[in-house]
Amino acid sequence: MEVMASNAASSFDPEDGSNYDNANEVKAFDETKAGVKGLADSGMIKIPRFFVHPPEKTQQPSSKSSNISLQVPIIDFEGFESSRRMEVVNEIRKASENWGFFQVVNHGIPENVMDEMLAGVKRFHEQPQEVKMEFYSRDADQRVKFFTGVLLLTKEPAIWRDTVAFDFKDGKLDPQLFPGIVREEVSEYFRHVSKIGKELSELLSEALGLRSNFLSSIECMETESVVGHYYPACPQPDLTLGTTTHSDPCFLTILLQDNMGGLQVRHQNQWVDVPPLPGALLVNIGDLMQLITNDKFRSVEHRVLAGEVGPRISVACFFFPSTANKFKPYGVIKELLSDDTPMIYRATHLAEFMGQYMSTGSYVSTLSHFKVSSGHACSSTEDTD
Repeated sequence: MEVMASNAASSFDPEDGSNYDNANEVKAFDETKAGVKGLADSGMIKIPRFFVHPPEKTQQPSSKSSNISLQVPIIDFEGFESSRRMEVVNEIRKASENWGFFQVVNHGIPENVMDEMLAGVKRFHEQPQEVKMEFYSRDADQRVKFFTGVLLLTKEPAIWRDTVAFDFKDGKLDPQLFPGIVREEVSEYFRHVSKIGKELSELLSEALGLRSNFLSSIECMETESVVGHYYPACPQPDLTLGTTTHSDPCFLTILLQDNMGGLQVRHQNQWVDVPPLPGALLVNIGDLMQLITNDKFRSVEHRVLAGEVGPRISVACFFFPSTANKFKPYGVIKELLSDDTPMIYRATHLAEFMGQYMSTGSYVSTLSHFKVSSGHACSSTEDTD
């Protein structure tokens, strides 16, 4: 999913009094197919201007605190299928309502599978340029591709990140399409993370007071897109970002990160660091989940800081409706409505929702666009079982 809006043709550079041709600079960089890693490997000490963000966007106030309320919740999944299920469900409910973000330990994915997935992504990005550039593409329909920054060809400043993406479309993607250097790792990790996604859909359903398979029954957790991010060391990390402030448009995201750090979540109007926790997976609520739960579960803004030391590696898995239901209406779950809890959002379908999300050119939440106007009636999500 790429936004292909064009950059402004040129701008005035106050540093040297010259005209700066932003669009051509971006185009020339993109055509190298070398990615941000290519820039980092060149030994440059000053990042290109199109990577520079306004100071107010890159401010990095300390979020370190001994206050437990400023630590992202950690949920232990051990025993969730039996003796501790109610305890785990309650912890998920509180985290989804108050944070929209939580870490999960003892989730069942072997540590060697996670370690090998991170190592495989690192190997892909660090292989010779002429090898990985064969996968370089900005074609939204290409199932496996390598690219730099989702916002590179928009009017927004570029981000200091390269990505290899795998679009499974309802869990189906021929492994022979994968780069050989990461083929086994992606196949094995996807098998495990898909299972976790199904388990989370049950637990989230119960946390909403619904039957355990409700979210699966309305086909909220079908299409998975797996992306492997690579954040090289940056010579001027205070001027740019690894990932800009955004919320995810999907129903749910599961993130695996290495031990480098840099991820932050906005909570109580301040940025909170999410320090790496060995063996943990990060889970966050997406915009579509907030819509169908009528704001009961909250999507959360997050970002990744650029760092002087690197690389940082992470792997994100996004859960969307199945492609067969691209035009199926999704609205507020009717069981969550009452006389005291009116409908906040109108129903929409994935094509409309993603079109609105991408039209901003900055990948910020567009939930306000779908809010019900006063006196406007709209349908809720129907029970399809």
